[in-house]
Amino acid sequence: MATAKLWRKMLAEGLGTFLLLFVGTGAIISSLFIHSSTGIGLLMSALAHGLALGIAVTAALYISGGHINPAVTIGMLVARRINVMDAIAYIIAQIAGAAIAILLLMAMLPAALGVSSMWGLPAVASSITIVQGILIEAAITFFLVFSVFMTAANPKVGSKIGGLGVGLTLTILVLFAGPFTGAAANPAVFMGPAIATGNFTSWYVYWIGPVLGAIISALICEYGLLRNRR
Repeated sequence: MATAKLWRKMLAEGLGTFLLLFVGTGAIISSLFIHSSTGIGLLMSALAHGLALGIAVTAALYISGGHINPAVTIGMLVARRINVMDAIAYIIAQIAGAAIAILLLMAMLPAALGVSSMWGLPAVASSITIVQGILIEAAITFFLVFSVFMTAANPKVGSKIGGLGVGLTLTILVLFAGPFTGAAANPAVFMGPAIATGNFTSWYVYWIGPVLGAIISALICEYGLLRNRR
């Protein structure tokens, strides 16, 4: 029974992350297809990622908790809201869902456009350093995980607004950090395209930054802001 329940949770996390990558990366490629300017393309990406995440979190919320992000899962592990084995299973499902989403897009969409967008693979802009990239990813993940703990994962709020707060948070974070790092705030957002294309350049930026930001945010939320309030 426990194993069957875990498989349902993994399926929810995998499908949720699939939705995020499928819609978010698809929007990036679509912006190239319609010859959007950089500004319009960024707005399309922000809205697509934010709306997709909001729907994914809401859909998975009462099955798996709606993490849809290895960094969120690690944050929940630090806060002792999930055990180690479930956390590992979640992360595997999230990365698998992300990779399958990109592989499906590669089969569906024009290769030239996909290559031009690197199939959604986040990259550190040439105008900033690797350390700055890590700090940016840490900062935006901090606020994304903050929104998860304070809204979707908060029993007093989550049932009322679902993933709306989380999705809106990601939207504004992409608008800010998109031009600098791609605003992944989620290791799966990097790993999906990386696995599909075999390009793991600067992978550490998209693991160190998000995991660091998630841990700090989870500790502050769980043992500071939410202590004795749940």
